[in-house]
Amino acid sequence: MIPEWNVDRAATVLAEAEAARADRGPITAEWPGLDLETAYRVQDEIICRKVEAGQTIVGVKLGLTSRAKQQRMGVDSPLTAWLTDRMVLPAGAPLVTGELIHPRVEPEIVFVLGERLAGPGVTAARAMQAVSHVYAGLEVIDSRFTDFRFTLPDVVADNASSAGFVLGGVARRPDELDLELEACLLEVDGEVVDSATGAAVQGHPAEALALAVNTLARRRVALEPGWIVLTGGMTDAVFARPGGQVTAHFTNLGSVSLRCV
Repeated sequence: MIPEWNVDRAATVLAEAEAARADRGPITAEWPGLDLETAYRVQDEIICRKVEAGQTIVGVKLGLTSRAKQQRMGVDSPLTAWLTDRMVLPAGAPLVTGELIHPRVEPEIVFVLGERLAGPGVTAARAMQAVSHVYAGLEVIDSRFTDFRFTLPDVVADNASSAGFVLGGVARRPDELDLELEACLLEVDGEVVDSATGAAVQGHPAEALALAVNTLARRRVALEPGWIVLTGGMTDAVFARPGGQVTAHFTNLGSVSLRCV
């Protein structure tokens, strides 16, 4: 007999796909009843298992923060997902692509919180008051679904295709920056392939942060001091190919690179 779909089974299927580095079709194709609320329960179950296995939550990430990506997915706000210490890539360390399925890389503006931030009702201005430092970052995404083809509940359940991230070496205070205009050039093997400014992230990265904390408040979750917040891809993601290098150059946040092996 084929077991019925539920939160536990969906979490197990996605965890096994990640461990085996094997992609699969969307869960919604087999479980049409997987809605957004249930998908977040699957996401939480996956992270609970990671924590039970010894990982530590170090922050959150946002996905679908660009207007164009939201329109493609038919949503009007970003999604949230979890970061653990196992996802942190040491600066200068190579990205071992063979440990993943089909990794891609995207540049991000990254916040580190200096104080606890809890919703609801948090404005962008209030959210920025809780930020101690801003960094450049590169996020590695690696969907457990074939060809990155999924519905919104699928990608939420899959913890927003989380895989890893690396931070640049320049830390700036928020009041030193105009994040809406902070520009980024994305290079692959030394060739510029894309560019964007902070305005690509929900109009301003602070708006993305506020949306994240207010959304998490519905799940009775607050952002804690020291947590890292990946505010969302500024450009489309590029493939991480063995032997290649992805670099993001920012106006005031320096540069950050990943060498792929």
